[in-house]
Amino acid sequence: MRRRRGMSARLKLTLSYAGIVVVSGGLLLAAVAAYLLRYVPDVQIPVTEFFVPNRSDLIRAFLPVAVVVMIVLLVFGLAGGWLLAGRMLAPLDRISRAAQLAAQGSLSHRVALEGPRDEFRDLADVFDSMLDRLEAHVAEQQRFAANASHELRTPLAISQTLLEVARTDPERDIDALIARLREVNTRAIDLTEALLLLSRADRRAFTREILDLSLLSEEAVEQLLPLADRRGITIDVGGDPAMVRGSSALLQQLATNLVHNALVHNLSFGGHVAIRTHALPHAVALVVENTGEPITAHRVATLVEPFQRGAERTRSEDHVGVGLGLAIAQRITEAHDGTLVLTPRAEGGLIVTVWLPHPFPTAG
Repeated sequence: MRRRRGMSARLKLTLSYAGIVVVSGGLLLAAVAAYLLRYVPDVQIPVTEFFVPNRSDLIRAFLPVAVVVMIVLLVFGLAGGWLLAGRMLAPLDRISRAAQLAAQGSLSHRVALEGPRDEFRDLADVFDSMLDRLEAHVAEQQRFAANASHELRTPLAISQTLLEVARTDPERDIDALIARLREVNTRAIDLTEALLLLSRADRRAFTREILDLSLLSEEAVEQLLPLADRRGITIDVGGDPAMVRGSSALLQQLATNLVHNALVHNLSFGGHVAIRTHALPHAVALVVENTGEPITAHRVATLVEPFQRGAERTRSEDHVGVGLGLAIAQRITEAHDGTLVLTPRAEGGLIVTVWLPHPFPTAG
């Protein structure tokens, strides 16, 4: 049911200003009448050389003037209130126009309210900041959707090509075809699961519990130890017990992704990976450091973007990546109110540090 539109804020403010002016004027005139006229007797004063009015004479002379003054105050209050309300509400009109444009899908418009800082300026700045984040988020989602569509299309196109070739080739190798289709299908499943994991982390739709990040790191290392052995990479894991509050599945995935990324972005043989956990009064840290080829600062800044693959990534059965490892790690970190920091090593390789809030922060 559509509600009937009431008075505008400008009209309400105008009536309020006018009401205050009229009431203030009325009280002032009443005070004059109360405190001055009471000293004038309401009796007939003997006629003298000069006319001396009594109280009734003064009231008869005062009332018409008071009525005129009240009318003038009312007109002045309405006119001045209308102008003053319009001036005061002008910033809200600009914010309202920006909100309407945003509702229509235009996120590039900004209020950009000038002048001294006041409540309206603070509101406009907060609104502009919200539009900045919203525009960046929408652009990221659009880029992510485009990349995801492209990545999902690739295995489907490969499967279609394999089937077309097999259909027209009478001497096709069925076993090889099945193995290839299974590999392509596995990649598509891995990508779909990664996308679902990203979505789950973004929604923060998970149950939180107290966990030890050091134990999760050890489980990740144990799971990926065969891959490290095949690539001749040594793993050194240790550190302090690091208690955090979060999702067991997501934080386990976080540790696994970081260790897996450190293994596949390493030297071709004989590399090293170090995993450490640290507990501070207000935060805990998971640090994963690996050897590898030198990485520029510009390249590091792009590694957490979805579908960004390292230049030296190994293409083998040990690693069928979808370009979402560090992107998932960052989303999981952010979903747990943490921060992920990437730092290139001077000798080559990468240092990944995950900061998470301590579930029981201590003073000091």
